[in-house]
Amino acid sequence: MPASTALQETQLPALIPRDILFGNPERTRPQLSPNGKYLAYLAPDEKDVLQVWLRTVGQQDDRILTADKKRSILFYFWTFNGDQLIYLQDADGDENFHFYSVNIKSNIVRDLTPFQGVKAELVDCDPNFPDEILVGLNLDNPEKFDVYRINLKNGAVEFDMENPGNVVGWIADQKFQIRVASASTPDGGFDLLFREAVDKAWETIRHWEPDDEGSGIGFSADGETLYIIGNHDANTQRLIALNLATRQETVIAENAEYDVDSIFVHPVTRVIQAVSFYKDKKHWQILDQSIADDFEAIANIRPGEFEVISRDLADKTWLIGYLTDDGPVYYYTYNRELKTSTLLFSNQPKLEGLPLAPMQPIFYQTRDGLTIHGYLTTPVGVPAKNLPTVLLVHGGPWDRDMWGYAPEVQWLANRGYAVLQVNFRGSSGYGKAFLNAGNREWAAKMHDDLIDAVNWLLQQSIADPNKIAIMGGSYGGYAALVGLTFTPDMFTCGVDIVGPSNLVTLLESLPPYWEPLKAMFSHRVGDLEKEENFLKSRSPLFYCDRIQKPLLIAQGANDPRVKQSESEQIVNAMRQSGKFVQYVLYSDEGHGFARPENRLHFFAIAEEFLAKHLGGRFELLTDLVRHSGIIS
Repeated sequence: MPASTALQETQLPALIPRDILFGNPERTRPQLSPNGKYLAYLAPDEKDVLQVWLRTVGQQDDRILTADKKRSILFYFWTFNGDQLIYLQDADGDENFHFYSVNIKSNIVRDLTPFQGVKAELVDCDPNFPDEILVGLNLDNPEKFDVYRINLKNGAVEFDMENPGNVVGWIADQKFQIRVASASTPDGGFDLLFREAVDKAWETIRHWEPDDEGSGIGFSADGETLYIIGNHDANTQRLIALNLATRQETVIAENAEYDVDSIFVHPVTRVIQAVSFYKDKKHWQILDQSIADDFEAIANIRPGEFEVISRDLADKTWLIGYLTDDGPVYYYTYNRELKTSTLLFSNQPKLEGLPLAPMQPIFYQTRDGLTIHGYLTTPVGVPAKNLPTVLLVHGGPWDRDMWGYAPEVQWLANRGYAVLQVNFRGSSGYGKAFLNAGNREWAAKMHDDLIDAVNWLLQQSIADPNKIAIMGGSYGGYAALVGLTFTPDMFTCGVDIVGPSNLVTLLESLPPYWEPLKAMFSHRVGDLEKEENFLKSRSPLFYCDRIQKPLLIAQGANDPRVKQSESEQIVNAMRQSGKFVQYVLYSDEGHGFARPENRLHFFAIAEEFLAKHLGGRFELLTDLVRHSGIIS
């Protein structure tokens, strides 16, 4: 072992076990019941499957409500009748979610959307209509979601609103009637549709061009104002009040550099009380002074970014989540009358006190003058110089990396790697000019931004030029494939997780309910019908003969977005040309790995792969049980 490697090994902290980093949280995602009497949260059962649990506020009578046998519950919400929860579950990652109601008194579970091969989406629920919810179902046509009204008392499903085929979002008014819709247009843009009443005709009140973005948010309590966000007539998405009588728009909140991020709305009065803008971190802007003292008090409870994640309808008790970059999420109850707080729990107590690495915001200039923002995390205990490095690329691509604890980042840093995450052009949150700079630039300028990120690392002497990996999921997986085909000399190895290899077959096999978004994909990626050769020119599959470096590919068999064939066609092409690729297929996963057994299995394989090619540390793979991974 070289002396420098041995020195680094002695300076690095102890290995953090993978089961701490990638196992299930102990308790997470608490939600307060609308009447303030109960607290629900997710926690594992005796088989390590996340279930919904319930606690009476002020007591320690925690009990389990659900009993899914294999796949963890990740999404749930309270209904406004106070006696029912609804959770969502699909089958092995196929994303055809069903809505299940749970009566917290009888523990009776009912499948509210018992339709095979149908996906359910929440449209709305309202405290003034506590025994109903509005749900979108692609029941009659897999390409479109019609609206159905579900009676929570008896489970009756009643047809409410037909989708003409291009509507991608619905909004109910203060009377719980659908009166606003967002519809895709043939040019790749969107129309905002409105009707005066349910018996009136629809009209277009706003059109967003293909290079613009916007959507409706909700109605005011009197129904006279529609709140929208949009970047028409501006570079960034602004919060706007639209007077439905005069059609006059009034800007409520905006930032010249960053889009509106989250919106804090009173559940009863419908008043928008605060908005956030995500810069390097989340920044709140107060709009309703009645909560100014509360936000000030909350910000002083503990360090980290905070979010009000739940509140009772009386608005006396809030649940607050605090996110930091080097520890678990801490959940508190906050009493608005007394301005006092009480710690509920952290989601992963085993993280407390561990030598986790801070995440530092960074920025650099691209070769054509854009400013790119990102985050750098380096190992604890060693200088940030000449380190083996992983360029970790986010998915989407119309998404962004954010500050805060991320298990993959801490795992890599603990193993001795510098980790760089960058919000390359096409990432969201930085305004439409930056977003649209990524149009038609897959494997081109979007990839140049990643190469410029590596060059920035080298200029700072942070990265060892001979030990740089590219890794990511979804678009990040595609970027890893692009890295090894379009720039084969830049990276030492690559890890692709559910990434597309051929943009033609990707666009041919999109989920049927993404049909209304095809014009947007044509505008931003390339036209499948007219530009097949262009799409092939941006597809790693057709350049796999250039691959010189080791590659690890992982795929979920039931992925509805990036089909199994996207991974297998490039695996087969490489093997036919005599190139080695390590491939792992998970039979009960979709677009990512939800089951902890599968996560632990994959990251064990990835850890040994990276250690072999970059020289970092690794924890030996133990005899994991119940994973579905097949290695070939």
